[in-house]
Amino acid sequence: MATVAAAPVRGDVKDLSLAAAGRKRVEWAERDMPVLRAIRQRFEREKPLAGMRMSACLHITAETANLARTLKAGGAELVLCASNPLSTQDDVAACLMKEFGIAVYAIKGEDEHSYYRHIAAALAHRPHVTMDDGADLVSAMIFIALDRLDDVHNEVRKWAATLSSSDRKELVGNVVASMEETTTGVIRLRAMEKDGVLKLPVIAVNDAQTKHFFDNRYGTGQSTIDGVIRATDALLAGRQLVVCGYGWCGKGVALRARGMGAHVIVTEINPIRALEAAMDGFQVKPMAQAAPLGDLFITVTGDIHVIRAEHFAAMKDGAMICNSGHFNVELALDDLAKLATTINRGVREFVDEYVLKDGRRLYVLGEGRLINLAAAHGHPASVMDMSFAAQALATEWSVQNKGKLEHKVHQVPKEVDEFVASLKLQTMGIAIDTLTAEQTKYLASWEMGT
Repeated sequence: MATVAAAPVRGDVKDLSLAAAGRKRVEWAERDMPVLRAIRQRFEREKPLAGMRMSACLHITAETANLARTLKAGGAELVLCASNPLSTQDDVAACLMKEFGIAVYAIKGEDEHSYYRHIAAALAHRPHVTMDDGADLVSAMIFIALDRLDDVHNEVRKWAATLSSSDRKELVGNVVASMEETTTGVIRLRAMEKDGVLKLPVIAVNDAQTKHFFDNRYGTGQSTIDGVIRATDALLAGRQLVVCGYGWCGKGVALRARGMGAHVIVTEINPIRALEAAMDGFQVKPMAQAAPLGDLFITVTGDIHVIRAEHFAAMKDGAMICNSGHFNVELALDDLAKLATTINRGVREFVDEYVLKDGRRLYVLGEGRLINLAAAHGHPASVMDMSFAAQALATEWSVQNKGKLEHKVHQVPKEVDEFVASLKLQTMGIAIDTLTAEQTKYLASWEMGT
């Protein structure tokens, strides 16, 4: 009997011939993701996501590929697009399409129009569940549902204009829940909730302890330094390194930089975090004072224009500037362009040189986008194992609670967080104590004192 060829998987990637190389990368990462692998094996048996259309706007990396495989194993019909124009690993994108039959819309270095055209493709999937790394999918759906098409990119607007007003509202109304992976996205989503426009439940996966305590601190810390070194080949020992922001990501970057011999200065706007940085042994200064001192600047705040014209103007010749927050808006690059007489693109891969009027040269790494993904491979697989395990289990929990969740930002259930941590410990060969009956009773009682 003649076999019927499977329909080709839709998508837009750089080159499907890269798939074999991508598979090697995906399988290498999988070796360090035992928790997610165990969840995938259960998902294959139980199919908890059967019948769910999912759209995910994430960094298309080898680690993400293993999350995508897990979601598909659970029965989801999945479409992926990139959450950052420079974070896609083209061989991984090709592998997901060719080897695993998952629709992918992502090309490393894609321009703004391609980026938003790909987001429109993910929206056109009419998802029941979304995943975001920065809230671009959800914010687009909210603007569309509110008929505020002037507030979305033209590529999204063109697609949304083909929908009726009822279809636009239905787009967000059909969503069971959305998972949000990063701090910046959670901030945007809480702002939507505060303004009363959040029309779907959101699970703040970023706020899970197994995510931000480990991924943000150890993952961002290591991968950011990795990206800087790959881009510049610079020796960090003995250099003045300015870390802008002392949240969990900033803590990780500062800790790793100090470990490599850098003299670390922290800038902050939060007095508690500034005090913590000082007591952790770092210099703490306002950006105006740090700007003339730094050899390397790394922003990790999630806010806009952290380094501006007055800071660029004060920097020393040869200073390097990069970002490891989610969006490239942390660096006011338009300000820098106005100060420069010449811009030399690509003096080294991922390095642009801005020559100022007095001859000083400032170097921007990775176009101001995430340096750990623009110039390196992102977080190590072992830390993403926990983050993506929480993503997968939070998705399952959301589907199980379909129709019961309020339209607000929810925390990952404690039992999910603790299950991920327990399973990670098991895979590391680490055992921990449990409470005795007497200890449990004592902790639950108010009558027993000293």
